[in-house]
Amino acid sequence: MPDIIVMFFLLGLVAGTVKSDLSIPREAYDILSLLLMLTIGLKGGMALYGNLAPGLLLEMLAVAGLGFALPLLMIPILRYGVGLSIADTASFAAHYGSVSAGTFAVALAWVETRGLSSGGQVTLYLVLLELPAIMVGLWFYRRFGKRTGDSKSTPLWQETLTNRSVILLVGGVVIGALYGPGQGTGVTAPLTSAFSVILSLFLLEMGLVAAETLRNLKLIHWRVVLFGLAMPPVLSVAGLTVGTLLGLDTGSIVILATLTASASYIAAPVAIRHAVPDANIGLAMLASLGVTFPFNVLVGIGLYYSMLSWAVPL
Repeated sequence: MPDIIVMFFLLGLVAGTVKSDLSIPREAYDILSLLLMLTIGLKGGMALYGNLAPGLLLEMLAVAGLGFALPLLMIPILRYGVGLSIADTASFAAHYGSVSAGTFAVALAWVETRGLSSGGQVTLYLVLLELPAIMVGLWFYRRFGKRTGDSKSTPLWQETLTNRSVILLVGGVVIGALYGPGQGTGVTAPLTSAFSVILSLFLLEMGLVAAETLRNLKLIHWRVVLFGLAMPPVLSVAGLTVGTLLGLDTGSIVILATLTASASYIAAPVAIRHAVPDANIGLAMLASLGVTFPFNVLVGIGLYYSMLSWAVPL
């Protein structure tokens, strides 16, 4: 049986497919996503409390390096293999080089349910993979895309550092690392104990959105669908390799592999929509949320754990 959390995603997917009137109000979804990001940050920060090791800097640099390398490697595949325009290549590179916080939350719950050890620094992987990928996508578009008459473009750092996902994640990590699990429990305990409930409701909404996205699927999108299915296992190898070379805990390696295999559908669309107006955001969302997200949630995480156990006996 799949994890019960995943069943909520399937419930939303089925409800959306049969065109049920089930829906979660936009305001409720915004609150759920806010709580999810903040709770993930707090959990990671509290795990880091008193456990900052000298080797952490090397680990963070290696993960950030993945954030720059993966979208750069995908650009020629997207441009010439999938046949996307320059704008859509930049968009897909940012989406697939970046990460899915929802997938991370499912992977974290998957690891915790099975008692696999993982470090609190895994939360930082979200930011370290997300920011470089978005920057690479925007750089590629500004370097090779259409020129506009507006010379006052927003700096890359501002577009990537000021989105709410990054603010909540980094803020949560800082607060959790400062106060730890023993202080401020009146605030942190209700959030961390309700993590599974928040994630379940979030996935219910994601199932509804994925079903709506898949209704726009057309035969001409077969290359995009193939890319969305084929790339997660390929990209996961990068996370598995780097995590193994760094000597990370089993749970941390699985989470890193899941993140490198995931695609953003929150932070990247916001950044790309404003900075790359020629990009077809709907096409990127079709791949990331309609194809890659369900694959990772339903199949991918267990697959990446099996790949790790095949390569390195656990």
